[in-house]
Amino acid sequence: MAIDYADEVLQGSPRAAARLISWLENGDDRAYPCMEKLYPHTGKSYLIGITGSPGAGKSTLTDKLARAIRKRDLTVGIVAVDPSSPFTGGAVLGDRVRMSELSLDPGVYIRSMATRGFLGGMAQATNDVVKVLDAMGKDVVIIETVGVGQDEVDIIDLADTTCLVLVPGAGDSIQSMKSGVMEIADVFVINKSDRAGADQLASEVSIRVEQDTQIKTRDWTPPVIRTVAVEDQGLEELWEAIENHRQTIQSGDTFIEKRRERTNKETLRMIHNEMFRVIREHLENTGDLDHFVQAILERKKDPYSVMRQVLSNCVFLPQSISKE
Repeated sequence: MAIDYADEVLQGSPRAAARLISWLENGDDRAYPCMEKLYPHTGKSYLIGITGSPGAGKSTLTDKLARAIRKRDLTVGIVAVDPSSPFTGGAVLGDRVRMSELSLDPGVYIRSMATRGFLGGMAQATNDVVKVLDAMGKDVVIIETVGVGQDEVDIIDLADTTCLVLVPGAGDSIQSMKSGVMEIADVFVINKSDRAGADQLASEVSIRVEQDTQIKTRDWTPPVIRTVAVEDQGLEELWEAIENHRQTIQSGDTFIEKRRERTNKETLRMIHNEMFRVIREHLENTGDLDHFVQAILERKKDPYSVMRQVLSNCVFLPQSISKE
């Protein structure tokens, strides 16, 4: 008798969730009927993003924050994205190793994922994995990104609350002045704040937040929280800041609008990925791709007209796009 993995996930089965997530990561077609069945049961988890530069202590902070949340009798899912091995494509560092004690808690589910070359600090299947944990019944899902520095902004399209982790003495006093980094944060976390330079970094970030608030009206002013995660310092204050942000955005239209925008982008992304897959497979199977590449190399064709020629065969596209 075939196992109904979607039903098993809805009943909270870690084993079924692991199997389904593996299918999602590998692009296995068996995952999609399950996701269609699970989707009506999603949208209940609160999503927290933990991002920042490498060495900021994101994994330790995630581990300690999860423990603080569990003290409130809330269940937690953790999606930890790690760099990919250039040889196997797997995760170079498994966060479950660093969270070994937490992984024994039945109220916590941890999944390490490899980026597999996907940019923006997350793996391509991260959104889908979060949905699995959501349908599984987790009250809070924490997404810890890979730590790629200033380009790591994709998390804002997924998380309800984004925590940007900075650390003294690692150039973050300079990075904190970069608008691309500053604008993604709902909460700033100065981790390892027992180090020299923590006061200066916290002061610089606070000044920048104040300047941004004066320039544009914001319903929420990001707080600057100081933590020493390895010593369990500041975690209660961090959770309180996250809760305050949650209450603020849920009291107005921000929460709904943010999730609407997320759904919009996600739907377009899925359509894009599937269209690309179908077109690529068609070109490869028919040999047209090799023909086009050779013609382009010989300067008999150019990639621009080839692109339009390929699109012209997609009859569902608007004529203004597909017309040569």
